Amino acid sequence: MSSKEELPVVAEKTTDAIDRKIAPYMQNRELSWLTFDERVLEQGTDPNVPLLERLNFISIFWSNLQEFFMVRVGSLHDLSLVEKHIIDSKSGMTPNEQLAAIYERCHQLYPKQEQAFKQVNEQLRAAGVNYVTPERYTAEQKEFLSKYFKSNVSPFLAPQIINSRHPFPHLENGAQYVVVRLGDPINAEDASMKAGKKDKKKKKGGAEGVMLGLVPLPRQCKRVIELPGDGFCYALLEHVIGVFAERIFDMYKVKHTNIICVTRNADLDTAEGDDEEADDYREHMKRILKKRGRLAPVRLESAEPLSDMVRKTLMERLDLQKHQLFVTSVPLDLSYTWGLGSNLGDEQRAPLVNPPFSPEWPHCLNHRQRIMDQVLQKEVMLSYPYESMDAFVQLLREAAEDPQVISIRITLYRLATVSRLAEELIAAAENGKQVDALFELRARFDESNNIEWSQRFQEAGCNVIYGFRDFKVHSKICCITRQGEDGLQYITQLGTGNYNEKTARLYTDFSFITTDKNIGEDATAFFRNMALENATDTYQTLKVAPLQIKQYILDQIDAQIALARTGLPSGLMFKTNSVTDRQVIEKLAEASQAGVPCTLLVRGISCIVPGEAGFTENVRVVSIVGRLLEHSRIYVFGAEGPDQQVYLSSADLMTRNMEKRVEIAWPILDARLKQKVMDYLQICLHDTAKLRQLLPDGTYTALGQLAQPGEAQFDSQAYLIQEAKGLAEAPAWLSQAEPGPQVEPQAEPEPQAEPEPAPAPESEPAPEPIVEDPVMQPAPEPESEPVIELTAEPTATIAPGSAMNDAPKKANFLIRLLNKLRGK
Repeated sequence: MSSKEELPVVAEKTTDAIDRKIAPYMQNRELSWLTFDERVLEQGTDPNVPLLERLNFISIFWSNLQEFFMVRVGSLHDLSLVEKHIIDSKSGMTPNEQLAAIYERCHQLYPKQEQAFKQVNEQLRAAGVNYVTPERYTAEQKEFLSKYFKSNVSPFLAPQIINSRHPFPHLENGAQYVVVRLGDPINAEDASMKAGKKDKKKKKGGAEGVMLGLVPLPRQCKRVIELPGDGFCYALLEHVIGVFAERIFDMYKVKHTNIICVTRNADLDTAEGDDEEADDYREHMKRILKKRGRLAPVRLESAEPLSDMVRKTLMERLDLQKHQLFVTSVPLDLSYTWGLGSNLGDEQRAPLVNPPFSPEWPHCLNHRQRIMDQVLQKEVMLSYPYESMDAFVQLLREAAEDPQVISIRITLYRLATVSRLAEELIAAAENGKQVDALFELRARFDESNNIEWSQRFQEAGCNVIYGFRDFKVHSKICCITRQGEDGLQYITQLGTGNYNEKTARLYTDFSFITTDKNIGEDATAFFRNMALENATDTYQTLKVAPLQIKQYILDQIDAQIALARTGLPSGLMFKTNSVTDRQVIEKLAEASQAGVPCTLLVRGISCIVPGEAGFTENVRVVSIVGRLLEHSRIYVFGAEGPDQQVYLSSADLMTRNMEKRVEIAWPILDARLKQKVMDYLQICLHDTAKLRQLLPDGTYTALGQLAQPGEAQFDSQAYLIQEAKGLAEAPAWLSQAEPGPQVEPQAEPEPQAEPEPAPAPESEPAPEPIVEDPVMQPAPEPESEPVIELTAEPTATIAPGSAMNDAPKKANFLIRLLNKLRGK
C-alpha cells in the first residue's frame, strides 16, 4: 500500500450494484492531480515568463506526467487486478473507471503540450535558438550530420532485429528507441546495383522473417547536436539516428522509422520478501530496486503514428490497449531543455531566463558570530529558499567541533548527491561525537542515493537506523544534545522540507531552531522510539503521526465549529501540497456549514471542491504554481488574536502522511515568529500573478484573473526574493550585535546557468515528487514587478478566512508589511 494513499473502500461482489456513497463536494485525486499538472503546463504559455523558462515548464509537465504513470497509474493497474471491487472513497470510482478517466484526460492534455511546445519553439527561433527537425534540415546541415553520424554516433549503436531467432527484447522504462519497419533483405544484386556495380551474385544480405529493427539511444552520445546555421541551431540524437537508419540496416529495405518510449509501473512493494533472511534491510532494498525496470508497461508513446503492423506487434508484445498509446510530435524525453541555455552567450541568454537568484544569508543571524551561541539565546526560523540553508549547515559544523556537544541525531529522507550537510555529520562522527542517522531507504526514486549515503555514514562510525517496517519516516528533525553549565541543553531543528541543499534552493520551506526544553525532550524520545519502532502519542509538545496529527487537526476543527456556532470569531487556514484525506475533508465541510471561514492554499491535489451549495460555501481553495515550488505545510486554527494557533509540519493533509508515515507537527509559540508565518501566508494569498482559485466545477481561474482591472500583477515569490535581498543589505543583527569572533559562512556556490530538474518531487521530481513531492522546478518571475511606495500608514489586519479582494486594502497591507520588515 506504499502509494495507494489510503485504504480504499472495498465492497464484496455480492450484488451487481456497488454501494457508492459519494459527497458532492469531493473529487477524484488522480484527476485533480492532472489538473495540477495542466497548471504547470500553462506556465509554459505565460507570456510573462522568459522563453527558456517556459520551455522548462513544459519539460516539468512531461517529467511530472512520467512519474504519474509510473506510480499512480501503475498502482491503479495493480488494484484493477484485485478480485474485489475497490472503490475510491472520494469519487466512488473503481480502479478501471479511474484508469479510463485518466487516459481520456491525458489524451486531452497531449495536444495542449504540443501546442505549447510548438509556440515556444517558434518564439525561440526568432530569438536565435532553433530546434531543427529532420524535415527542416538544410543541405549543409545534412552533410554535417552525415559526417557526425559516422564519427560520433555509429560506433556506439547496438541495433537489434526481431524475428523467430531474435525475440522481442525488453524495452527499458523511460528509454527511447528508434523502431524501424524493415522489408525483405537486399540481395547482392540489389546491393551492387544500388552501389553502381554489376556484380551478378545473388546472395541474401539479411536474415529471413525480419520485420522490425530497434536501435536504443546510446548513452555515450550527446543528445543535443549543434548544427551549422544562424544563431544556435540544434538537432536531437534520436532524429539523427532515424534519418540514417538505412546505414544501420543496410542489408534490408527500410520502409519507415519512428521513435518510441515505454513507461512501466514503478510502484514497488518494498515489504515484499522482507521476511526472508538477508544481511540487512539495505541489501533487501537493493534487491527490490532491481525489479523496478521490469514491471508491467502502462503507456507507449510514439513520435509519429505507427503502421498497422508495428502497432499490432508492439501492443501485443507489451500487452497494451489502444487507449494506452499516445502519439505526439513533442520529443519523448524533454530533460534536454535544462541545458540549452549553457549553449548561449551571456547576452543572448539573459532575456530568455530568469534573473539569477541565490538564497541570502538569514537576516536574523550574525554571520560574524557562532550560530550556536545565537540560537542558544533566541528561537530562529529560516525561510527557504529566500534564506540560505548555510546557517544550519554551519550550526552542524560548529556542533561537530564543539567539545560540549555529546550527540547529533537526525532523520534523512532525501539528501543531495553532493551534500555539505552530510559531510558535516560524517565529520562529527569522525570527531568522536555520537551521530544517529535515520535513513528512509524507501524515499521513492531516492532509494539508491540513500543506500549509498547510509553506507558512507556507517563506514564513518555513525549509528544508522532505518525506521519502521510499516511506516515511512518522513519527519524532518535534528537534535543536538550539549552538556551546558546547568545540565543538558537541546538544540532542536524541525523542518517542513528535506535536508537537501539542492531542493532548498528551489522549494519554499521553513526551518525552525529552538532550545525549548520540552521540544528537546520530545526530540530525544522521538529518536529513542524510532530505534525501537515504537509508535506512541506520549509527546509533550510535538504532534507525531500516525497517532497524533490527524486527531489533533480534527479536534481543532471541532473547536472552531463550536466557536462559530456560538457566534464567536473563528477561522481555519491550511497551506499544504495536497488535500486528500476524506475525514479531514468531511470535517472541513462541516466547519463550512457552521460558518467557519476556511482558506486552503493547496499547490497540487485538492479532493475538496469549494463553493458546493449546502456544503462548502465558506471554503476557499487557491493554488500557486510559480518560479519556486511551494512546499511548506502550515496549519492555522482560529481567527487572528492571542488564541490563534500556528503549527508547522512535515505532513500534508493526506491519509498516507497522517496514517502511514511518521510525521511531525509543532507549534510556533514565539509571537515574533508566529507573525512571520502569518505575514508569509498573507503575501501568498495576495498574489495576483500566480495565485489561482479552484471553482465549483473543478477548474481554476485563469492566470492573472484575480488582479483588479488596471492593477499591476503582484507575484508573491518575486516579492519575497526581492525582500530577502533588501533584508540582507540591512540585517536585523547589524544594530544590535556586539563585536564577536569572526566566523564567515561557507561561500554559497555560484548558480548554474541552467539547473538540472529536481527529483521527484516525493519525483517529494522529480524535481517529494508530484506523487510524493511532485517533480517541480521553479517557475520564472514576471518581466516587471509592481512598484509599491513605502509609507507608514497602518491598515486593518486581515483574518485568515478573508478573501481580500479589495485592491486598496491589498496595497495597504503590503505597504504595512514592507515597512514592518524594514523597521520603519
